[in-house]
Amino acid sequence: MQPDYIFETSWEVCNRVGGIYAVLSTRAASMQAEHPDKVFFFGPDFGEHSDIYFKQDKSLLKEWKAPLPVRIGRWQVPGEPMAILLKFDSLWPKKDEIYAWAWNKFQVQSHAAYGDYDESCLFGYAAGMVMESLYKFLLKSLKTRGKKPNFCMHANEWQTAFSIFYLEDHCPQIATLFTTHATCIGRSIAGNGKPLYDYFEAYNGDQMAYELNMVSKHSVEKQAAHWADCFTTVSDITARECKQLLDKPVDIVTPNGFEPTYVPKGAEFDARRAKAREALHKVAGKMLGGVVPQNALLVGISGRLEIKNKGIDVFAEALDKLAQKIYHSDQPEKEVVAFVMIPYLDRAPARKGKVSAVFVPYYLDGQDPMFGMKYYDLLLGLDVTVFPSYYEPWGYTPLESCAFHVPTITTSLAGFGAWAAKQKDQFGVVVIDRTDSNFNEVAENIADALLRYDRLCGEDKARARAEAEAVAKKADWKHFFKYYRKAYEIALKKRDQRMDELQNPRLL
Repeated sequence: MQPDYIFETSWEVCNRVGGIYAVLSTRAASMQAEHPDKVFFFGPDFGEHSDIYFKQDKSLLKEWKAPLPVRIGRWQVPGEPMAILLKFDSLWPKKDEIYAWAWNKFQVQSHAAYGDYDESCLFGYAAGMVMESLYKFLLKSLKTRGKKPNFCMHANEWQTAFSIFYLEDHCPQIATLFTTHATCIGRSIAGNGKPLYDYFEAYNGDQMAYELNMVSKHSVEKQAAHWADCFTTVSDITARECKQLLDKPVDIVTPNGFEPTYVPKGAEFDARRAKAREALHKVAGKMLGGVVPQNALLVGISGRLEIKNKGIDVFAEALDKLAQKIYHSDQPEKEVVAFVMIPYLDRAPARKGKVSAVFVPYYLDGQDPMFGMKYYDLLLGLDVTVFPSYYEPWGYTPLESCAFHVPTITTSLAGFGAWAAKQKDQFGVVVIDRTDSNFNEVAENIADALLRYDRLCGEDKARARAEAEAVAKKADWKHFFKYYRKAYEIALKKRDQRMDELQNPRLL
């Protein structure tokens, strides 16, 4: 039971915001390989911003008449899957009517909505409308061939959950999947300084939604989890959250992989690494007012501006401890430069007892005034990365680091960290045990790990880089896509069961 066509939607289709963009854009090649041009990604149309990642092709689906304004083309990522970008402005006057429908049919509580809730839910509803129309258009060709149609729709995160509700009500012939990459309440508990893990079993998702003013987002996420034919998340850590906070165990865990074609090979890799290191040294020298020694340890951290959740606070503490360790060591002249690649973290460079921090407050898309280089092109120039997350359902950044042969330090509270700790090749990935109450211990352990790595001989450093790459290879999508095949099968079987219960014709 595998799909003939796959519809997938996310707010980050052709819209690079965070980790979900990496998940979908790297998985696209594997999807295209198994379902060539039977995969359609649906995203919001942001005009010129979308065109950075999207190339329109008016020859695609030219006979299809969509119910809303759409642009059809190719997502400019490996595999170049078809993408449908849609405008949903016409739905704003119907917002209250749509919310009333969602409450009456699915008990979604939109009355407490604020921020990005309205825009997200209207986009999800619009995506459902467009999917229904495309389903009916494609169904004609399948009927002509006398084939039973299997359509799957995959919605990512609460922002697209209304597409599930729309199809459940208007087009139940499509099997639906819903993935929560991070629960709204889990992220909010962690971000508000509450101990998520020590008292985990005592938390009630609905109660915390009221306390944290997250009623609407939690409601739409919870109902999508319960209504979807297959409910998934990205790690065992988040699966535990889903069961506790959404009152719904996941049907399957679908871990995030990486697409190796992003990584250069051989001489090209060496050349691009040399260029990256030159750029890092040049910028650091200008920012810090002096030449940075060639043997300086280049350390990196990146991600969203979530001081606690992403471990930016513990990283800063670790740098302070590292400075003290170097000062009191037998190599006090050794220098470490940490590149803090956090968009909007606009601070002056800091220097302390030979440990310096260079703040890069830009989204590294090649257009920034500091480097003018893309993130991946800088990443491969680093010696080691640190991602000491407190709340991290998966953790794409340490996986990306490994893929580019850069050893990384992460924590046991990151989905990737928990997965990597089970692998045999651990020399390239250091997993620090983290809890609600061991902040100082984590900082101390990170400082020790950095000092230990800096003092490795050349042969051991090469081994660490090789083993980082080996870990990434185990997380190649060719190994992880099997979990999606199983998820599609679960959804299609549930769809068939639902259609039997509805006593509808068998899809033909």
